[in-house]
Amino acid sequence: MAEGAGHSENTSLGSGSSPASRRSFLGALLSVGGLVVGALLSVPLIRFALFPLLRRTTELKQSPVGALAEFSSLTEPVMRTIQIELVDGWRKAISEKAVYVTKDSKGQLRVLTSVCPHLGCTVPWNKEKDQFICPCHGATFAADGTRVSGPSLRGMDTLETSVQDGQLQVRFQYFRQLVSDKEIIG
Repeated sequence: MAEGAGHSENTSLGSGSSPASRRSFLGALLSVGGLVVGALLSVPLIRFALFPLLRRTTELKQSPVGALAEFSSLTEPVMRTIQIELVDGWRKAISEKAVYVTKDSKGQLRVLTSVCPHLGCTVPWNKEKDQFICPCHGATFAADGTRVSGPSLRGMDTLETSVQDGQLQVRFQYFRQLVSDKEIIG
């Protein structure tokens, strides 16, 4: 029996590692493995959380207003409703906006936003008075969108237009209110 006990002592001393050092090595290996797995799992979560901040809102697409032939003999502004697609982060929204197609003093087509540059009210065309009249604060604008009177500091805002395949296209934008210069905000 004494031989068997001595043999077990020699084996544990001959291996060169104690149970305590093996446990600390396995603990360190488990810790490093846990950190690696945690880091790999956190990458998609961080990307998901930061996506709206890193991705820019897409440019507004052109929206069709109507056939160019429809507007060739305009005598007064014509209201059209366009659909615009807005993408903001994960949210995609389609909204309808009213615009007016009119002609400027040179006879060129212009598309005006219906948003008052004073405080953002929707400005309707008044046929009887032959003017745009804001119902909120009484600002008035001529048929081509120029300011006539009222608290607004500038005329109605024009939108960027183009013609594609005989269709009048417009790119809707929002402009800063209560300033005298046209300033795009979105």
